Amino acid sequence: MALKNRYDFVLIFDVQDGNPNGDPDAGNLPRVDPETGHGLVTDVCLKRKVRNYVLLARNGETRFDIFVKEKAILNRLIEGAYKALDIDLTAVPQKPSDGAKRKDAGRGQGAEVERARMKMCATYYDVRTFGAVMSTGANAGQVRGPVQLTFSRSVDPILQIEHSITRMAVATEGDAEKQSGDNRTMGRKSTVPYGLYVCHGFVSQPLAAQTGFDEADLALFWKGLEQMFEVDRSAGRGLMTTRNLILFKHEAPLGDAAAATLFDLVTVKRKPGVETPRRFTDYEVAIDTGSLPKGVTIEPRPAPSPASG
Repeated sequence: MALKNRYDFVLIFDVQDGNPNGDPDAGNLPRVDPETGHGLVTDVCLKRKVRNYVLLARNGETRFDIFVKEKAILNRLIEGAYKALDIDLTAVPQKPSDGAKRKDAGRGQGAEVERARMKMCATYYDVRTFGAVMSTGANAGQVRGPVQLTFSRSVDPILQIEHSITRMAVATEGDAEKQSGDNRTMGRKSTVPYGLYVCHGFVSQPLAAQTGFDEADLALFWKGLEQMFEVDRSAGRGLMTTRNLILFKHEAPLGDAAAATLFDLVTVKRKPGVETPRRFTDYEVAIDTGSLPKGVTIEPRPAPSPASG
C-alpha cells in the first residue's frame, strides 16, 4: 500500500559501558561535541544498523536486498540492474530519443538511467528508504530517500573513559621472542559509562511516492529502529537499547505542522535529585499531548517483543 502520510519521529536510545559510535579521527573515542561535551552518534551509524536488521529479518528476499553492505562492489550491482532490464550498455540506445549512439561505453543514458534508477529502488530496501548516489559505473542516477535522520545527541554531557586491555597471545614468533615467551599484547578500549541519546527523523510522503517506499517498508523501518541493537550486539558497544520511539503522524501528505514544533513537545530530563545518571530510570520522558497541532496524531507503537521480522 502506498504511503499517504508524512511522519516526524523521535528515537531515544542509551548505552551502558560501551562505545556507541567511535570517531576514527580521534583514536576511535566516542564521538563528542567538543564545546559542550555531549555525545554524538552519526546518522549513518544508525542507518547501518537498520540495514543489518533488514538483512537478517528478510534474508535478501525480493525487494529487501541491501545495496550498501559489507564487501559490496556497488558498480557491479548497478550493472546488474541494467542486465535485469535487458539493456545492452555496449549497443546503440534502445530509444531514438536517447541518442543515435552511446555517448560513453558501458554507461546508461537518457531514459535508460531512469529505468535503472527505479529498478534499483525496487530491488534494494536501503535505496528506496535512505536514497543513494548511483551515478558511478553504469550510472543509475541519484535517489533522494524519503527517510532521513539527524545526528543523535546525548541528553547530558558524556564521560569518555579509556581502558587498558590485555590479550594473552601475540601475532608473530618475532613478538614472542621480544617478550621472552611472555606472549602478551596490550590494547585500549574506550567506553561511555552511561549516555541517553535523542535522534530526530523525518519521513517524506512525496519522496516515498518517487522511490516506491510503501507502508510495508515503513513498518519494517520502525521495527528496525526498535530491534537494531538486539540483533547486532558487540562487546565494544556495550549494552545499547532502544528506549522509546515517538511517531508524529500528519494527515496531510506535506504535513500539518513544523517538525521542530512537534519535537519541542517531547522533553527528556534527569529526575530531581539525580546527579550522576547511570540508567534509563534516572530520566523521565514527557510528551505534551495537549499541545498537538491540528491534523497531527501520535502513532502508538506495540509493546517491545523479541526480535523478529
